[in-house]
Amino acid sequence: MKDLKLSEIWIYPVKSLGGIRLTSAKVMEKGLLHDRRWMLVDENNIFMTQRIYPQMALFRLAIDHDRMSITKKNALNGHPSISVNVDIPPMGDVIESKVFDDAVTVVEVDEKISLWFTEQLGTRCKLVSFPEKNARPVDPEFKVNDEHVSLADAYPFLIIGQSSLDDLNSRMKESLPMNRFRPNFVFTGGDPFEEDTWRNFTIGKNRFIGVKPCARCAVPTVNQDTGEKGKEPTATLATYRNRNNKTYFGQNLLALDHEEISVGDKITLN
Repeated sequence: MKDLKLSEIWIYPVKSLGGIRLTSAKVMEKGLLHDRRWMLVDENNIFMTQRIYPQMALFRLAIDHDRMSITKKNALNGHPSISVNVDIPPMGDVIESKVFDDAVTVVEVDEKISLWFTEQLGTRCKLVSFPEKNARPVDPEFKVNDEHVSLADAYPFLIIGQSSLDDLNSRMKESLPMNRFRPNFVFTGGDPFEEDTWRNFTIGKNRFIGVKPCARCAVPTVNQDTGEKGKEPTATLATYRNRNNKTYFGQNLLALDHEEISVGDKITLN
């Protein structure tokens, strides 16, 4: 019997900025607590990601109690960081935005914070918050109990096996870190890509459902340390993980339970 264990937990509070590695996290319906509850929107109120703005990878985040600090590598204008209170609801303008085809209602956090991001990215933008009560249903084709999602691309959770990354790296000239793929959960003890087939399973006390393998966009080609784009890992994935003109890596999940989850938790397939 395989010894499957949760080895890493990640959240990405601001969509497409740097991730935060945790030892434990609270599972919520829309995703882990604080995961992708904020994002940047451009002057047309359209969401911004590393697909178009790869330099977004250069922002580093940390959360300490009620404060989220955001620091820009090689910051401009001598102001390398800002701070956001994660517990106080934003009081700025209500904005109707979009994440792909999904309409979402968000709120600007603070004009001064938006100005800081505008200066650092060199393009007009706003930092907005997505209140927990606001609606964004997952794709009805894959829903289980009318679940909703945060500002993630499509689903609340993403899991990837360490063996899957090891398999990919064995096929490439240079190995890549897991942060290229922005998972919420990483596990050890499994076979390469076995998560593709997972449906019902538990992590610790939480039941999850695997609903759809994750089709990858251009973000994994962005070096998270330099903000530079390349061809890998997409070029290598396309040679053996291609289906219907898409490359797949990782499994999207929904949660049936909403308890604490911790590194080291056992994973049991049902």
